[in-house]
Amino acid sequence: MKKSLLLFGLAVLVMSCTAVRVNYDYEKTTDFNAYKTYNYYNDMNMGMSELDAKRFLAALDAGLQAKGMSVSDSPDFLIDIKSNTFQEARNSNVGVGVGGGGGNVGGGISIGIPVGQANINREILFEFVDNNKSGLFWQAVSESSFQPNAKPEVRESQFKAIVEKVLSGYPPAPKN
Repeated sequence: MKKSLLLFGLAVLVMSCTAVRVNYDYEKTTDFNAYKTYNYYNDMNMGMSELDAKRFLAALDAGLQAKGMSVSDSPDFLIDIKSNTFQEARNSNVGVGVGGGGGNVGGGISIGIPVGQANINREILFEFVDNNKSGLFWQAVSESSFQPNAKPEVRESQFKAIVEKVLSGYPPAPKN
């Protein structure tokens, strides 16, 4: 009972922290059916710790393999991943004001007190590049909440959620 309650709590925590926003762009003349194999750039600087990079790439590999793709030494396209973290500006303030006046003279003091902590977000840029044909042909930029002190299991779950959301837009749906 305690274990299932703990797992439920962990799932709720992960789901509440993984609101993933994604923007896509792609070369509209690309034949996405031609791309079946991939690999990563050798000199990728992902902007995350080595352990997080391993977790992230494992999630991305699983997501791409679920779409029928495979890693290859002579790939159809290469993947470049970049990420950075940033703090959102605080929106919540409590204002305290004091004022007074008498006759023709007035004065006042007002201060804003920040409430809560600033949110830390992570932006991850996915670029799919065909060096033999058109170069960059698909791009996604994800943004989600980031907790630097999260446990490894939570980080892994967050990466899986990010990859799932990002790959839901690959290949792009044909426009009629």
